[in-house]
Amino acid sequence: MKSGTIECLERLKTEFQKLPGIGPRSAERIAFHLLRQPREEAERLARAIVDVKDRTRHCGRCFNLTETDPCSVCADPRRDQGEVWVVEQPADVQALEATGQIRGVYHVLMGHVAPLEGIEPGDLTIGALTARVRAGGIHEVVLALNPTLDGDGTALHIQSLLADTGVRITRPARGLAVGSQLEYASAAMLDAAIRGRGPV
Repeated sequence: MKSGTIECLERLKTEFQKLPGIGPRSAERIAFHLLRQPREEAERLARAIVDVKDRTRHCGRCFNLTETDPCSVCADPRRDQGEVWVVEQPADVQALEATGQIRGVYHVLMGHVAPLEGIEPGDLTIGALTARVRAGGIHEVVLALNPTLDGDGTALHIQSLLADTGVRITRPARGLAVGSQLEYASAAMLDAAIRGRGPV
């Protein structure tokens, strides 16, 4: 270690750099910001990190992140349990919920099929989705996957698995730009895509 460096501060900066989008300069700014804050602020941050690791889990039905099982969406009697919105990640659920347009429930795949990255259908929750649809009670599956090559490929795979079920399979309209990510889309863009969804 270089002379004049503080080991615990360097360790903190190293940990921050492991976060997405945080480079060495940002990590240093965050570390020094925390250093200037009262101890209680740092303790609140540390507790929040530990709590989110200890208390969050995946819903046994839809695989969204939750503190209770089933999650609040799956357990809500006002939701249309027969309308299932299939998304790639829990962040996509939050983006869709922000529109206020979804009346159904969700199924989180925990990724997309990407053979070049070694991600096969069996690595996702596609089997659980198929079983859920085949158990009955579902009238529409909305494949709200990212409009990317991998997202489209995943949607086609799911469509082929459910083709014989008689369930209506739709995708949001292409109000979403190709190559974009659901979690970064604006509420207005998502609202237009939801309202304009059509058959696959």
